Amino acid sequence: MRKVVVTFGLIGGGLITVFLWIMMFLMEKGVLTFDNGDVVGYASMIVALSMIFFGIKSYRDRYQNGSIKFLTGLQIGLLISLIAALMYAIGWEVYCQSSPNTKNNFMDQYTEYCIKKMKDEGASEAEIEKTTKDMNEMKEIYKNFLPRFGITLMEIFPVGLAVTLLSASILRRKGILPE
Repeated sequence: MRKVVVTFGLIGGGLITVFLWIMMFLMEKGVLTFDNGDVVGYASMIVALSMIFFGIKSYRDRYQNGSIKFLTGLQIGLLISLIAALMYAIGWEVYCQSSPNTKNNFMDQYTEYCIKKMKDEGASEAEIEKTTKDMNEMKEIYKNFLPRFGITLMEIFPVGLAVTLLSASILRRKGILPE
């Protein structure tokens, strides 16, 4: 199981990290914005995390004679998700450290985007003021490595969990399981 988990986790993590770096480059160039970046970002997560499906299937077909229990598939998928999520968070940190503009300005740009969007949608001054206060608090938290790393993990891990549950459900197959 270890070989399958590590292999597919590293492939998925490598893919999502490359997608992340490309997206950030495109955002810096103005090709992507916060408006469409979320959709592209989560779509790229799903593509990269499809390695969960292929990992569970590989384990089922190669080591389990075509049969796998849901809980075994769940375990494999969660471990692949964990590796991919860790690589994603590390990839974000590498990008932030190598691009001081991103590290220093990302939350400022995101805050500006959120406030502008609220104004465009006709939010009240009280709502805008509260959001500004909340975003400023978030900026302070985001300056520290551990909270930023945790936030980044929580961006991708729920997607991995969803893909894992779906994949383990689809791929479970009863049959003669090895002892």
